[in-house]
Amino acid sequence: MHIHVTGASGSGTTTLAQALANSLALRHLDADNYYWLPTSPPFKRKREASERFALLRNELQANSSVVLSGSVMGWGSEIEDSFSLIVFLYLAAELRIERLRLRELERFGQVDQAFLQWASEYDKGPSKGRSLAKHEEWLAKRPCPILRLGGDLSVAERVAHVLRALPNPSLHPKCYSGLRPLSHSGELKR
Repeated sequence: MHIHVTGASGSGTTTLAQALANSLALRHLDADNYYWLPTSPPFKRKREASERFALLRNELQANSSVVLSGSVMGWGSEIEDSFSLIVFLYLAAELRIERLRLRELERFGQVDQAFLQWASEYDKGPSKGRSLAKHEEWLAKRPCPILRLGGDLSVAERVAHVLRALPNPSLHPKCYSGLRPLSHSGELKR
């Protein structure tokens, strides 16, 4: 079973994916580790698209059960359609940006203002990268169930919602292609 946790930067995708992986005894992967080359400071040089695709594809093929955090929009259908469940997190911009500001200070001792500006544009759509509209369009094309979790829920509450929504692993993920979530309820419907 491959679970993908995605959403805007600062919405809690990595935190939830790590908690899910721990809860289910699965491996946690983060898309940033494939998207970015390891640099110091981090997040300065991108990998070539073909290289990141191959690295992540190989990792997914080698592990029958993982939780992947981040965003893989535009990485190719072999990866994008390989999930049993996609969890989409949404959080108000003010909360996301404050979380990102605090995270930047904690990790790096300073805030990257250009990054915060880019992240603050998610709801209306930055010129490049992730946006709410792009995520919605991408989610509409996925063949697996989509669980939408909105609001500032605790990690434990989010994990509980995901555990209730997990598809039956004995069935092929494409069997769930007709499922769609109720808005922000944490429930799936046909």
